[in-house]
Amino acid sequence: MNKKLLSLLFLATPFLTFSQEKGLDQKIDEAFGNATGWFVDIIFYQIPFTDTVSIYWVLFPLILGATYFTFYFNFINFKGFITSINIVRGKHDDLEGREDHNVEIEKSKFTDEEDNPDTIRIEGHVGEVSHFQALTAALSATVGLGNIAGVAIAVSIGGAGATFWMIVAGFLGMASKFVECTLGVKYRDIDSDGTVYGGPMYYLTKGLKNKTLGKILAALFAIFVIGGSFGGGNMFQVNQAFQLVENITTPAGGVSFLHGKGWLFGLIMAVLVGIVIIGGIKKIAKVTDKIVPFMVAIYVAASLFVIFANYDMIGDAFSQIFNGAFSPEGIAGGAVGVLVQGFRRAAFSNEAGIGSASIAHSAVKTKYAASEGMVALLEPFIDTVVVCTMTALVLIITGNVNAENASLNDAQAILLTSGAFESAISWFPYVLTVAVVLFAFSSMISWSYYGFQGWVYLFGRSKKMEYTYKVIFCIFVVIGAAASLGSVIGFSDAMVFAMMVPNMIGLIILAPKVKVELVRYMDAIKASKA
Repeated sequence: MNKKLLSLLFLATPFLTFSQEKGLDQKIDEAFGNATGWFVDIIFYQIPFTDTVSIYWVLFPLILGATYFTFYFNFINFKGFITSINIVRGKHDDLEGREDHNVEIEKSKFTDEEDNPDTIRIEGHVGEVSHFQALTAALSATVGLGNIAGVAIAVSIGGAGATFWMIVAGFLGMASKFVECTLGVKYRDIDSDGTVYGGPMYYLTKGLKNKTLGKILAALFAIFVIGGSFGGGNMFQVNQAFQLVENITTPAGGVSFLHGKGWLFGLIMAVLVGIVIIGGIKKIAKVTDKIVPFMVAIYVAASLFVIFANYDMIGDAFSQIFNGAFSPEGIAGGAVGVLVQGFRRAAFSNEAGIGSASIAHSAVKTKYAASEGMVALLEPFIDTVVVCTMTALVLIITGNVNAENASLNDAQAILLTSGAFESAISWFPYVLTVAVVLFAFSSMISWSYYGFQGWVYLFGRSKKMEYTYKVIFCIFVVIGAAASLGSVIGFSDAMVFAMMVPNMIGLIILAPKVKVELVRYMDAIKASKA
């Protein structure tokens, strides 16, 4: 199959090269934008609050839902934090082998014959990957460009105070991740060979009493996740990575040797992506559990170096954050604008409530659905509370927070962040370039799994359908690197956030089921200590 994949990619190269003719990709982009603009406008419609501040409506259900889950589950995002770490460390693995603590198999209410009963144990299998691997696979899809470029834009618009609200939203998002990932495991399907199929498609279909509504919502989610995987989870990632690589290889006053060769960069990335995704979630997890911890550690270490190299400014930085959060001065939009920018960046970065992470977490080896939900709540903490905050502190301390940078796009914002690090570590732009490429790569392989799960839900689980999706995904890697497709990426971003609509409906309705699973798991932990 690898040979077939490579053959298709090389056959596609002439067409992709042709697509770089001056103006052709722009014309395609324009036509696509005209056809899909209405959908993008709906999803990213902004509700005006003041003359200067407007808020994306999608933020309301995300933040309100996260707040509701925080209270409904008695602050699980804080009280369950230590337990979550212990689960990842393997402290509670002994529960999985104890017959007296097995979760009871529930009778299915789902009538579709090709689907397995709504149980978390089927055919003697309990999953495909470890807690740690599931965590890193999901993190790989969220930690990346949003943490580096998005934060720079957020603090430029909202000021240092946006960091505080970003952290608050990150903590709240932990509760949403807990709910959706618990449901992902509870209602997953496991084939007789142990292959796991999970995510909102399954808990919407099998969990909701109204099966017609469930199937409609599940189908919508599947469509949205496929679109998001091709665009925001694929083309955008490789496009931004290529721009940064081209910039770092451009000599002063000269032109990079990669100029005009985006297709070549894309082809190399497509081959690497193809090699990984052909192996499924087990192969993806084996890659992400190496890349993600390494790059997060490097990034955090570099951030701490910059921060402590300017230790005399740390106090002032935190003062700016707290003062700016509650009494902003001279910031566009005032207090509301600061809050909005912080919440927006957190929501756009950690994707809590979107439902994508539950797909990766569904593949975990466990008999207890709530165990993985608790692992998942660590994601927004790492992604937003740690990585995003580190980026913000570096930008504040190095004096790169100003309104002049508010109009930067993602590619320019990455360079701004790179420059901030360079002020303390001269060679760090090269490290950041490698980090961005690796983050982009890990995001692509994780999103390929998300899109694939939506694809097989709609079109069936045959090998033909599997390889069709994966080949198409790899071709889009090349297209994303070679072409200027702003409208396509904008449309796919809209599809990512459209996932929130069916998913949040399911989370609210099924929250009582999650509480039952939480009680079961905590009782099992207590019993093991007795």
